[in-house]
Amino acid sequence: QNASSPMKEELIAFHDHALMIIFLISSLVLYIISLMLTTKLTHTSTMNAQEIEMIWTILPAIILIMIALPSLRILYMTDEFNKPYLTLKAIGHQWYWSYEYSDYEDLAFDSYITPTYFLEPGEFRLLEVDNRTTLPMEADIRMLITSQDVLHSWAVPSLGVKTDAIPGRLNQAMLASMRPGLF
Repeated sequence: QNASSPMKEELIAFHDHALMIIFLISSLVLYIISLMLTTKLTHTSTMNAQEIEMIWTILPAIILIMIALPSLRILYMTDEFNKPYLTLKAIGHQWYWSYEYSDYEDLAFDSYITPTYFLEPGEFRLLEVDNRTTLPMEADIRMLITSQDVLHSWAVPSLGVKTDAIPGRLNQAMLASMRPGLF
């Protein structure tokens, strides 16, 4: 799905960054293997060279740092909360989700999956519900996610959010939508 939040855009950019590094490393390894298979090794003095050993020790460390630093930055961005505009609590049940708007009194509802035989053409099986959650656009929203009975997973892929709902534990996630839509 297309990115609808700044967090998802950061995750996509990091994916492209890591994929490019992996592609370059794989190309280099394939090139070296093809050279080893097609040529004869005539320079045996390179096997004892200290410079080559330093290069193949330091180069992977540099590559790991190039991957780790952006990854850590994104990890800290996902946990950052600056005065949320709205708090929404999602409670997972065996066959449905309950939502509570914690900032307002007595504003809660249940959301059940629409049965397959009630689906209209163009609707997605196992993704359509009877009561959709409505959230404001361009606002920081804090999600509190828990479960009543078993483990669940609460996810909105286009917003870059996926959090486990565990009974007896309250997990927290932040989301913000930059465009209107159905996610």
